[in-house]
Amino acid sequence: MVEALLSNIPLMIMATGALVGSAASLVGVFLVLRKNSMLSDAISHSIVFGIVIVWLLTRQQSGPVQIVGAALTGLLTVFLTELLVKSRKVKDDAAIGLVFPALFSIGVLLLNLYARSVHIDTHTVLLGEIGFVWLNTISIGGYDVPQALVWMSVVTLVNAAFVTVFFKDLKLATFDPALSTALGFAPTLLSYGLLALTSMTAVAAFDAVGAILFIAFVIVPPSAAYLLTDRLAHMLVIGVLIAVASSVLGYYAAVALDVSIGAMMAVMTGGFLAAAFLFGPRYGILAQSWRRMGQRYVNESRTLAVHLYNHEDTPQSREETVVGALRDHLGWHDRKADQVVQRSLRLGLVVRHGVDLHLTAKGRRVALELLEPWRTA
Repeated sequence: MVEALLSNIPLMIMATGALVGSAASLVGVFLVLRKNSMLSDAISHSIVFGIVIVWLLTRQQSGPVQIVGAALTGLLTVFLTELLVKSRKVKDDAAIGLVFPALFSIGVLLLNLYARSVHIDTHTVLLGEIGFVWLNTISIGGYDVPQALVWMSVVTLVNAAFVTVFFKDLKLATFDPALSTALGFAPTLLSYGLLALTSMTAVAAFDAVGAILFIAFVIVPPSAAYLLTDRLAHMLVIGVLIAVASSVLGYYAAVALDVSIGAMMAVMTGGFLAAAFLFGPRYGILAQSWRRMGQRYVNESRTLAVHLYNHEDTPQSREETVVGALRDHLGWHDRKADQVVQRSLRLGLVVRHGVDLHLTAKGRRVALELLEPWRTA
């Protein structure tokens, strides 16, 4: 059974993508909420420097030592960025743009000078090739398991444990760092821990999917989840589900179209974001348009109620309460006037006797709330 699963190449590819997406999304939710999502881009490029330094010191191309080394490089990126920001000479975005190209360039130079014969190159780091993850295996319990699958499983579990254990602390530090500090928490330490995990996830993922897909997984699924819910716990779950779905659908779409698997997985995350942007129940374009349309309809019925209330028990009431008068006094054409009247009848704001319109108790109350709110307060 286990051997059959491990020999299923499509399953191993999709599982690796799903694990990368899940691990990246778990930390990406907090980066998106903190408006630090582009730090993932900086970290994913600067870890090239850490990878080369670790290789020069240990001659190890992968494994826990590389993961720890890259995590430290990510923290170095954040530290140097904050150092530049605190100098007040440059802004946040400019600081990021200064630090990560410098570290990335140094890493590329070291690669070309000292590691030309080693399987570490900028193409692998940036693009990866998830379609070949099944070739690089390690033996566990007598089974050959894809190395990327093993390390991404470990990183995903670590990220999930960190988010679970420190959920309340992360929530408070994300939305109100000043209160978090006042209550005795350590938001700065949590932030560095989060960014360290981001670095670890990046280096664990780079050989399989590359930095580009990693960045897509860090930013896009959490952003789509943000458009779908206002609850942090739900956002974490939805982000992971979108990442997993993008991996599965991206694989099948790539095979059908004979294109890059990693690229198609990234495209799928964009598809989910576009769907959330259009059809999200609260922030989606269509939902907002629907709410605006509904509010306009409500306002038109309220306008009718106010018009009728203003002419109740007046000498002109007979003339002003007929449907035809709405065209002259409210500027509505006949079709619109009929639509507003029918809508107001359904809402129970008015009743109709022949051509005459009369307010109901509910309609009169609505008019009073608009004209004399102090009487209904």
